[in-house]
Amino acid sequence: MSKATKQFQTEVKQLLDLVIHSLYSNRDIFLRELISNASDAIDKARFEAQSNESLLEGNSDWKVKLIPNKDAGTLTIRDNGIGMSMAEVEENIGTIAKSGTKSFVQAMKDAAAAQQPELIGQFGVGFYASFMVADKVVLTTRRAGDAAHATCWESIGDGSYTIEDCTKAERGTEIVLHLKEEFKEYLDEWKIRSIVKKYSDFIQYPVCMDITRTETPKGVDGEEIEGAGTIEKIEEQTLNSMKAIWARPKSEVTEEEYKEFYKHVSHDFEDPFKTVHFAAEGTSEFKALLYLPAKKPFDLFMAERKRGIQLYVKRVFITEKCDALLPDYLRFVRGVVDSSDLPLNVSREILQEDVQIKRIQKSLVNKILSTLSDLKEKEYDQYLTFWKEFGPVLKEGLHFDYANKEKLQELMLFQSTRTAEGEYVSLKEYVERMPEAQKEIYYITGEDKSSLEQSPLLEAFNAKGFEVLFLTDPVDEWVVQSLHEYQEKSLKAVDRGDVDLDSEDEKKEKEKKQEEAKKEFGSLLELIKGRLESKIKEVRFSNRLTDSACCLVADDFGMNANMERIMKAMNQAVPESKRVLELNPDHPIVKVMGNMYKQSADDARLLDYADLLYDQALLTEGTPIKDPLKFTKLVSELMVKAAQ
Repeated sequence: MSKATKQFQTEVKQLLDLVIHSLYSNRDIFLRELISNASDAIDKARFEAQSNESLLEGNSDWKVKLIPNKDAGTLTIRDNGIGMSMAEVEENIGTIAKSGTKSFVQAMKDAAAAQQPELIGQFGVGFYASFMVADKVVLTTRRAGDAAHATCWESIGDGSYTIEDCTKAERGTEIVLHLKEEFKEYLDEWKIRSIVKKYSDFIQYPVCMDITRTETPKGVDGEEIEGAGTIEKIEEQTLNSMKAIWARPKSEVTEEEYKEFYKHVSHDFEDPFKTVHFAAEGTSEFKALLYLPAKKPFDLFMAERKRGIQLYVKRVFITEKCDALLPDYLRFVRGVVDSSDLPLNVSREILQEDVQIKRIQKSLVNKILSTLSDLKEKEYDQYLTFWKEFGPVLKEGLHFDYANKEKLQELMLFQSTRTAEGEYVSLKEYVERMPEAQKEIYYITGEDKSSLEQSPLLEAFNAKGFEVLFLTDPVDEWVVQSLHEYQEKSLKAVDRGDVDLDSEDEKKEKEKKQEEAKKEFGSLLELIKGRLESKIKEVRFSNRLTDSACCLVADDFGMNANMERIMKAMNQAVPESKRVLELNPDHPIVKVMGNMYKQSADDARLLDYADLLYDQALLTEGTPIKDPLKFTKLVSELMVKAAQ
């Protein structure tokens, strides 16, 4: 293939501009990213060589080589890892505008400067950090096992790149950075040493560099030869310690080392929120170093996200994202697991079914949940910070992880009618402060606390002093389908079915009043039901309204307004469902309509009022009304008549 010049896609041009000019606040990071990529390539070569030894090509001396050249102004990063074919170069380097990149670019534009570091590393943009310090990048690569084909890729970061066939004697990848004049300090030995020590000391392969030293020749007795001048001596030195951090005792690992390893495995620029380092023995032996991030990853709720933690077997890399090790609701956890029990030739299919993997998963989940439980009990403010970031994801476990349901429900936090802004209540605290007369745990689902606080559905509960939980995450509609009770107290939605809030004496009194109301207004209810027959299932007097005129409620197992909104937002077909219109028999509007009906059952205004009541109920629950023009016209006419 002759040299071909190709254009980056529009999103990639924008991404390059972001990376070069604003993405990274610390330019030293470019070297960490490239060394990390080289380490990953060696990991993959070692793994593939387990089943195909010919890929080693007689060379298993794994290393990453750094080659500064002050005369040429270049810094070369060379590895003998798996390498890439031309198609892989096109896929991984040439065109990175995959499913998430456009979203990433838009998020970067929208995010404030302080938030930007949270997004770094989510879409594999580490390689492009090279353009922060280089005005030209040349990548030469050959895939292991294919000696006849190598690829050369070159770009100056201007929106285009060239790609062509070439020759390369050894497998692996070599990246040559032509440094900008103002960044030539990255060719100094001290600068390279300090970056490798700070960011890549834990890489398990040697990061090497040729070091030149000036010496005076010595005689056979070891003494310097006087007047012999000096000679230059070059020796290859390893710049990193290569200690697998997860295999070391916790007492030997510093906080700084934990932080830097987290940044290596997560490509996050912030420090981790929590570090969990432990070793398991017994039926399953493994070492694990897990991290809870401080901020949710950018792609946390994206369907195409990659999840899981790195899996090693006896220090040999197996897979980058082993999703079999953790359930989906813990997909934000980062880190490494190194097993002593799994076979080195383990495949992806075996990982999904392997008994040892399931045992490791159970142990990891238990450790993470117990860590969160301890944090909640001992450092509540810290736990609250974590919950605000990852609470909605953790809730998914209640629906999918029945085995850990009891542990998970103790970790749940909710806002409620009694919590101030920013405060939360646990289920345990809720039950402890329930009035003696309260029989159930009450909740309401919706978009946010401020709108739910205004709901007329809460009136009777507030009057009784019964606390109502606000469930404002979309996942909550599925959570409550699994969380039926807590400490033998049933969970009850305030917007579904009928509610029983009263003592026996109060119930008798209310039933008596409702019977009287039905006698007085029964025909009016029939008229309203006939008018709204296509929209509602039933009209009845309410036990939950004290001040408002009306509200809409679903059946016990019916679809409420919030669920309808969620399904529409997901572009899902919403099955036709009718809710119940409840009226407050003590409200003046009901009495006014009752008198109008007595005077003339054919009064046309009654039908208009029925429409207004229904639209009013829709508006108070946050549902758009079907005919806003008619609604405003009727309200205007009423205002005119009232003024006259």
